[in-house]
Amino acid sequence: MSLSKSLQRQVAQLSPGDLVCCEWCDASVGKSLGSGANVDVPVKSWGIFVGILGEKIKHIILAQNSFRYSDGFFDIDYTAIPLSWHVKISVIVKEYVPVAVAEQLFASFLRGGHRFGGGQPSAVYQSRSRVH
Repeated sequence: MSLSKSLQRQVAQLSPGDLVCCEWCDASVGKSLGSGANVDVPVKSWGIFVGILGEKIKHIILAQNSFRYSDGFFDIDYTAIPLSWHVKISVIVKEYVPVAVAEQLFASFLRGGHRFGGGQPSAVYQSRSRVH
């Protein structure tokens, strides 16, 4: 699916490390549309823009929480928003995070976060997850 000219311009203005807000409509699950209810589920997601990914459908990747380890890798919470879903992107702060750090976030995202052998989460991740 091709992107609208407006969305292409918005994406072209993004740089890794920008703090952005994406307005989009999520998928909805309902029991019946007989009530005449609107099925749009408007969402606003804020985060650090780290890149665009996707083979069939391009997604904007926003890092939302990052946990930096001593080896320079991060465990990140992220949102991946399909650009084919109605999206409006607003840059809140340019280069809120230095580009080099945003690139490290993206590399960690591609690696699946910080993992030790066997794909098991690190002890730091396990202790953090028990707090929630």
